[in-house]
Amino acid sequence: MTARVAYTNARVIDPASGLDNAPSDTGGLLSDGEFIQAIGPEIFSDGIPESAVQVDCRGTILAPGLVDIRADLCEPGAEHKEDLESGSRAAAAGGVTTVVALPNTDPVIDEVSVLEFIARRAREVKLIKVFAHATVTRGGNSDELVEMGLLKHAGAVTFTDGRRTIVNAKVLSRALKYAQAYDGVIMQHPEEPVLAQGGVMQTGELSTRLGLPGIPAEAEIIMLQRDLKLVEMTGGRYHASHISTAASVRAIADAKAAGLNVTCDTAPPYFALNELAVGEYRTFAKLSPPLRREDDRQAIVAGLADGTIDCIASDHAPQDQDSKRLPFEQAEFGAVGLETLLQLTLELRHNGHLNLPDALACITYRPADILGLPVGRLTVGGPADLVVFDPERPARIEPDRFVSKSKNSPFDGRLVQGQVLRTVVDGRTIFSAAA
Repeated sequence: MTARVAYTNARVIDPASGLDNAPSDTGGLLSDGEFIQAIGPEIFSDGIPESAVQVDCRGTILAPGLVDIRADLCEPGAEHKEDLESGSRAAAAGGVTTVVALPNTDPVIDEVSVLEFIARRAREVKLIKVFAHATVTRGGNSDELVEMGLLKHAGAVTFTDGRRTIVNAKVLSRALKYAQAYDGVIMQHPEEPVLAQGGVMQTGELSTRLGLPGIPAEAEIIMLQRDLKLVEMTGGRYHASHISTAASVRAIADAKAAGLNVTCDTAPPYFALNELAVGEYRTFAKLSPPLRREDDRQAIVAGLADGTIDCIASDHAPQDQDSKRLPFEQAEFGAVGLETLLQLTLELRHNGHLNLPDALACITYRPADILGLPVGRLTVGGPADLVVFDPERPARIEPDRFVSKSKNSPFDGRLVQGQVLRTVVDGRTIFSAAA
């Protein structure tokens, strides 16, 4: 049985409710077993309950555990890159208490049996909360829709072909219609595959100089604009994953202004890096979508600041050494991101683009609300899923020290501010930083 725990002397922030209490000896948060029992500035005015263990947060931040709605955990099928346990430990080290796993496993999550396997493994690991997306189509790459009702009833959070684009317009329109019966969201990787075929980085002067085939920004906006027309036609719920261009930000803003049921996310590389990170053929900066131009990066930052972009996902895509340490054109796409999600999101605050509660909103309740998950908030009676972190502590991103099995980060050596000190799931401390 998890003990009662009194978290004192913390700045308690809950972006969902607007709560932002200053640190004090008499205030904080009290958890009892799996749940939050009390929150407030005076809950310990009569002292710490005798039965409670005290955690002195020493003026640092206590917030809801982070929610990541887009990550590859690679199990089943590619456990040499990541598995449920290593991915869960990596998430915990980054302050992430809930992950929604992409369905691009082997076999893909297009059957109830695979979904049940993920749920069983997560219960065995018993670290973070792991949910899963199901594919939209059989095999995640066909024109046949999955049994959405059965998968939703079995626990699928929503539907996406993950890192593959749903190219067939008729299939996507049918999916948008059918998903409405289950209050489902269709998540899309918006990229026109013929335009992107064979490309490995952003089209432009740098790709020409490096002699690398490019992927034009138009590949994203062409598919996104088509999808938005289908949303308008069907009235379905649609979520655009990891948008990366200025044109996409404008298109999403226009769609929202027109009343379409549209949301989107981006990932840290697209607001923290541009195409120059490719440098001299750095394969760890080979991503899908590719790192874009500086004006696109600035547009992503502006889209986060004005709320056009709803949330931030890690886009965690582990790749082993053999997949990345190859000539650039042959290397796999993707980067790990669970352990750096908070640190890189805090850059938006340190650089003056977002205040701290708004930055945290992008990685707590907003992603949870998009998918209808009962997490990402601090509420009395709610789950004690918490992160304690110091937003000012300087650090250097050192992939060799990552908990993840894979170390493919484009942020190697980057100086950041922010350090996770404690991660708590259902009242259990699952990560505690060394002093």
